[in-house]
Amino acid sequence: MPTVNVFTIPPHVAFVDALAAGLLERTKHDPMALARAQVLLPNRRAVRALGDAFVRLSGGGLLLPRMTPIGDVDADEALGHFDGDLAADADLPLAIDPTKRRLLLAQLVRRWRDGTSAITAIEALRLADQLAAAFDALAFEEIDATALTGFAPDDMAHHWEATLAFFRVVLDLWPPLLASHNEIDPATRNRALLDALAARWKATPPGLVVAAGMAGVAPPVARLLRVIARLPQGIVVLPGLDTAMSDEAWGAIRCHVTDDDADPARNSEEHPQFALKMLLHHLDVARGEVDDWGHATALDGPAGRAVEVARAMAPAAFTGDWRHTPVDATLFEHVHAVTAATPAEEAQVIALALRRTLDTPGKTAALVTPDRALARRVAAHVARWGIEVDDSAGTPLRVTPPGALLLALVEAAARGFTPVALLAVLKHPLVRRGDARLGWLDAVRRLDLALRGVRPAPGLDGTGAQVDAEDARLSPWWAEVAALLDPLERLFATPLVGFAELVATLREAAQALCGDDLWARPEGRALARLVEALETHGHHLNPFEPLDAPALIAAFLLETAVRQPFGKHPRLAIYGTLEARLQRADLMILGGMNEGVWPARPVPDPWLAPKLRSHLALPSLERRIGLAAHDFVSALGGPEVLLTRARRDESAPAVPSRFWLRLHALAGEAIRPDDALLGLARALDAAPQVSATRPAPAPAAALRPRRISVTAAERLKADPYSYYAQTMLRLRALDALDADASAADRGTAVHSILEEWVKRGDADPATLPRFIEAELLKWSGHPLMRALWAPRVRRAMDWVASTMAAWEAEGWSPAAAEAKGVLDLASGITLNGTADRVDRSDTGALAIVDYKTGVVPSHAQVAGGFALQMGLLGWLAEEGRLAGVDKGPVGAMRYWKLGGGTDPGKASDPLKFRSEVTMAVDHIAATKAHFLKLCDDMLLGDGAFTAKLHPEYAKGNDYDQLARVLEWLGRPKMADGA
Repeated sequence: MPTVNVFTIPPHVAFVDALAAGLLERTKHDPMALARAQVLLPNRRAVRALGDAFVRLSGGGLLLPRMTPIGDVDADEALGHFDGDLAADADLPLAIDPTKRRLLLAQLVRRWRDGTSAITAIEALRLADQLAAAFDALAFEEIDATALTGFAPDDMAHHWEATLAFFRVVLDLWPPLLASHNEIDPATRNRALLDALAARWKATPPGLVVAAGMAGVAPPVARLLRVIARLPQGIVVLPGLDTAMSDEAWGAIRCHVTDDDADPARNSEEHPQFALKMLLHHLDVARGEVDDWGHATALDGPAGRAVEVARAMAPAAFTGDWRHTPVDATLFEHVHAVTAATPAEEAQVIALALRRTLDTPGKTAALVTPDRALARRVAAHVARWGIEVDDSAGTPLRVTPPGALLLALVEAAARGFTPVALLAVLKHPLVRRGDARLGWLDAVRRLDLALRGVRPAPGLDGTGAQVDAEDARLSPWWAEVAALLDPLERLFATPLVGFAELVATLREAAQALCGDDLWARPEGRALARLVEALETHGHHLNPFEPLDAPALIAAFLLETAVRQPFGKHPRLAIYGTLEARLQRADLMILGGMNEGVWPARPVPDPWLAPKLRSHLALPSLERRIGLAAHDFVSALGGPEVLLTRARRDESAPAVPSRFWLRLHALAGEAIRPDDALLGLARALDAAPQVSATRPAPAPAAALRPRRISVTAAERLKADPYSYYAQTMLRLRALDALDADASAADRGTAVHSILEEWVKRGDADPATLPRFIEAELLKWSGHPLMRALWAPRVRRAMDWVASTMAAWEAEGWSPAAAEAKGVLDLASGITLNGTADRVDRSDTGALAIVDYKTGVVPSHAQVAGGFALQMGLLGWLAEEGRLAGVDKGPVGAMRYWKLGGGTDPGKASDPLKFRSEVTMAVDHIAATKAHFLKLCDDMLLGDGAFTAKLHPEYAKGNDYDQLARVLEWLGRPKMADGA
């Protein structure tokens, strides 16, 4: 019987460093033996890690062995330099391009769902990805499609029956479709290559062959490892096999391939040793036959801690001894935990731990987390110290400048080039880089100002019309920009868009805006490869609706990783969980220790129902929980360990990871919290206590304005600082971009209708509808105004017509609309204002009518002198200062509230309060007194412009941030020096 060479490296030992040390030891007598050796590893990142380990340990020049990724959990890892020879020997066609495969499967899904319910292109793509994963699972687990034929349980839900029927059809259609292209699935090809390699080595044993780092493997990989373990110079090195576990506990790990009466549905797949137990079965090797690799490294943790962690992960039946067997606290002396309040705080804690590591010369640190959002946050935090940390997963192309530009372009086109989306494209840092950038940005800023306020008509033509109206000097520049974007707009105007045509049009538009800068650096080259693949294979997906385009492009950008080849910090890293199984740093930070993150929630399979997976003996969805547990145990083997979690995520309280709970249940207070690190993280960004005081500037009287409007007078009295900022500082809040029509716009429309009606229609109720529809036509491009406000405006105008009829019956008739007036006072103050409407009675008396679509001033405002507008307009009327209105006494004042809702309109007299009625002449006299005192104090005197002097009457908040209102309003007055 051939010797079996199977070893394990314990979890407390740094795997790749120990592996490299052992190989150097085994080949030290022959300088070329290592160069002739072949090392098989789980993936490409493991290859890079082992290469780095050889460099660290060599101490000089070294010829490295051939290192080949053969795939561990992921079925799409290539077989490196073996591929060509083996494919030729086995007469294998090429594997189908991944992009082509996704699009072909997406199209099959779309055709299937067309007969049941509508499906978007992005939904079809997601289902296609999961369909491809199901194909790969069947291929790598070597399950024939005929196994599905007799499966028809009575209690299966209807949707699962329909899905299974389609799955059977696709399984029949897919191989002939691939054959017509002379291609095969990657998983099928890899399986054949692995079997061919195993047969070759079994027939002709090579030199030194080492397979290392594999845990949860598919049958083809296991067969290859079985051959390697029995080669004369073959070695299999397993990661973290628990050889100290009792036979009883080992036997309690349920595994249907080793236990004859075990049910596949009850496998202990969530246990960290389950995958290795399965692998040993496929290798036909007993656990007792596995030897220790026998090499220690400088990055090893205490062996006793690994034993205790293994106890923490023991099967449930063996956890009872936790209460009776004390834990040696010294084993966890260098293990700390931090529970942060939020994910942002957790990222800050981790960043500080990484930064603190660099204070010790030569010390290394690594964050291990499956949470990509946490990893990106940490990378952003350490960047504040000028540190770029190496993230093994790379950066999604979507968040790099070239990817962001392509996504911004497609989103802008899908939205009809609305202002926000358009400016996001034009302001992008890659657009017009170089000497032309400053001039370009000047034009873009002017365009920004021109597009402020209610959004223009959709499309490039609507933007052009707005530019012509607001800034005609910008029109030639805008014409050039519109010409660049016009092909994209015309494409999105079609009912259906072809994927290849879409990508080509996006490429041409992006190239026209950015030139060759778009394709520079690793992220630009990654985008170029993606664009080439989508243009080449995009025709395999039938045309789709234009609104599906942004999500479709975003999906491809998100799944494309960009890795910088150099320039990262050599002592800091961010690992995925698989890297933690193989790589080690002095400080291992295990981040995101919450349930649903580590381990991740099992993702439901939309194609293979749980009963079907059990029937086919496929790995259950819980298999990855066991692998995550194994990686957790391996990461805890470091010299120093920091465990972190947040009490809540972005939306709800979070539950600690089951691994976190088990470890703390066993170790208890032996794992100490790092309160100092948490306190430092909270203090780092803590804002100092603010003691802002209410602003009250008091410029010299000679600098104060001498002209004031009737509405500005109200602002000056209630909120003098707001008046000061607007009038003296000349500050204006910019209108929002791409804004909906607001209540102010509705009020403007109502005023415009009534002004035109009075001026041109002689206030004849029969002519009012003509002016209503003419004004509403101007707002036909705004859905909110058309659908919600237009009916309200019509109802309000019906009320106006009926009220005017009653008003005229009392002897009143319109004298002027939008009547402007100016009054120069002896003190040097000039008062100006505009009356919405002035009516005259048969006796010659005047009535001031003010339209309100919002809130009508209360009696307290009127009586307290805070609603000065009506009284001041009455003063202008009495003095004969309103244009088109002859001088006369003011006999009435009315507010017309034109809401248009269930109460379409209401006329109110500001001079009437319950049973009390103030005469107009008395109100005007009182208003004059308020106004003249206000002028003496604030415009002619040295009174302070105090912010929110009367907050209950201070309207608007344009200047609240400038006045820092939230920092002092409502707080108790602090003592001096507090």
